[in-house]
Amino acid sequence: MIYTTHSSEVAARAVSDHLLQMRLIACANVFPITSAYWWQDVLQQEGEWVALFKTRLSYWERVQAEIVKIHPYETPCIIKMEVEANAAYEQWIASETNKGQAT
Repeated sequence: MIYTTHSSEVAARAVSDHLLQMRLIACANVFPITSAYWWQDVLQQEGEWVALFKTRLSYWERVQAEIVKIHPYETPCIIKMEVEANAAYEQWIASETNKGQAT
């Protein structure tokens, strides 16, 4: 699973749609959050949108590269989390990411 943050729902969906079209991810969950962080020596607190991307561990480098290529942030948050799911769900992820260009 890959965790990313975005400035808006539109931005999160644009990255999600791009990765889905490339078949690099099987699913994306997009939801609003409130973030607090330091940026250029100023404490920021603002709304953002999270996208969780469900993909194969072996696609980490490719997904990361695509996000960096199209993400509008100067320093995007892209975090890989190694997770386990039930066997049927993992098979579904493998099947959906095995179609199209991503194979």
